[in-house]
Amino acid sequence: MSKQGLFILASVVVAIAIIALFVLMLIRQKQNRGSESKALTPLTGLAFACIVAGIMFGDERWLGYGLMGVGVVLAVIDAVLKFKKSR
Repeated sequence: MSKQGLFILASVVVAIAIIALFVLMLIRQKQNRGSESKALTPLTGLAFACIVAGIMFGDERWLGYGLMGVGVVLAVIDAVLKFKKSR
């Protein structure tokens, strides 16, 4: 598989993961109606910063994709930690 194909495959996998997280958040929000909104955790802020930095450094593919990947991994870790804490 060519490099371009790998980038497309990685993008599709990340997009599906993000959509799945949003769907899970919506389902969870419906279950927890009436609860107060919570502030962002430091890990969420770091994930967001990495994703934004990845977009900004998009000219350098290795750096841009690397930062976006780190941001997505941090966001998933934060979601898992929040899920475990809520149980």
